[in-house]
Amino acid sequence: MAASETQQQSKTHPNTARAYRAFFVGWLVPGGGHLMERRWARGALLFAAIVLLYACGLAMQGKVYNPNAGDVLDILGFFGDLGSLGLYGLARVMDWGQAPAQVVMADYGTKFIVVAGLLNFIAAVDAYDIALGKKP
Repeated sequence: MAASETQQQSKTHPNTARAYRAFFVGWLVPGGGHLMERRWARGALLFAAIVLLYACGLAMQGKVYNPNAGDVLDILGFFGDLGSLGLYGLARVMDWGQAPAQVVMADYGTKFIVVAGLLNFIAAVDAYDIALGKKP
């Protein structure tokens, strides 16, 4: 009877600290949360896809949004960029994506950067769910 109660408690009270770590590592490094959960293929694919999207966006001279309280679309773009926190920090430190848009492709590049951030948000939440045991 005691063993079944212990199993029931472990199912109802999952290790949330591990899940939060998986989320934050996945937010900082694309695919990192999945690598923590030993999902090697998924973590590597997410890392490759998100970094490639971000790099293509920068290569197309896409804009990396700054934190400001100006236009609503700039604020939303900033939160989208924050989705890939590690790549966003690297771009800000290296001063990438700050040049004024001089080519038509720059708008597409900006969207690539924002989509990379949003995809990383989704991946971090997925790593959180895996760590909680909600997903096989």
